Amino acid sequence: MTDHQFGRFGITTGLTSSAESLAAARTAEELGWPVIWLSGGPLPGLQTISDLVEATSTIKFVSGILAVVKYSAAEVGTAYAALEQAAPGRFTVGLGGAHGANPIARLNAYLDELDVPVERRVLAALGPRMLELAAERTAGAYPFLTSAPYSAEARKVLGPDKLLAVGHLVVVETDAEKARAIARDTISFFTTIPGYVASLQRQGFNQSDLSELPDHMIDALAAWGSPADIKAKLTEHLDAGADHVAVNVITGVTGPQPVEQWRALAPVLLG
Repeated sequence: MTDHQFGRFGITTGLTSSAESLAAARTAEELGWPVIWLSGGPLPGLQTISDLVEATSTIKFVSGILAVVKYSAAEVGTAYAALEQAAPGRFTVGLGGAHGANPIARLNAYLDELDVPVERRVLAALGPRMLELAAERTAGAYPFLTSAPYSAEARKVLGPDKLLAVGHLVVVETDAEKARAIARDTISFFTTIPGYVASLQRQGFNQSDLSELPDHMIDALAAWGSPADIKAKLTEHLDAGADHVAVNVITGVTGPQPVEQWRALAPVLLG
């Protein structure tokens, strides 16, 4: 397996070109986080990625994800080339968001046009066919909202040498009721999206689970507790075959970046 120079743990979060976001990225870098996976559907914009790279010195960024329905292969290739010239090795292209009748064909055609090295592009893959495409045409896969047993199955599909970087929800809260409520609120949104519904069903969650979001489902999909508790849960992915876990801290509050949570987790996850 490869760590793709991302280390065992990174951050996933939504950032913009705002002063607050740029400051948060610099703080993450100072804390020693090796990589930020940029979330937010069709965001972040290509300009935002450039602004974040310019505002920092060493931390890597992965677009997690750039939606192929919004950004052309030519646009992404041009942005990648510019960033690679200005800051070599600090931007990896994460792609997804191919909707419609045949997303595999759409992504294949997009990858045919994309002038980015195979080792510097990843797919937001969930299902087996998308994982196969990630193995064939990219450095690897970046699934989200998955349990540790999923990582074991994904590794079988990807093979031993491809990157498996999983995004996992994290709540830095030791009160079980509070932590699960925060996680449940976030997970409930994804149970309305067909692709995630199919993924959760493949992972063994039934219709009752998807409707009621019982504790066992929340605990499989979100790590909560003390930083040590969280590390133990996230390490289950690594033990199952993942190379890297992108820590998606949720707090139940919309707006500010969870900088204090990153600060609390860094000594335990990165030490």
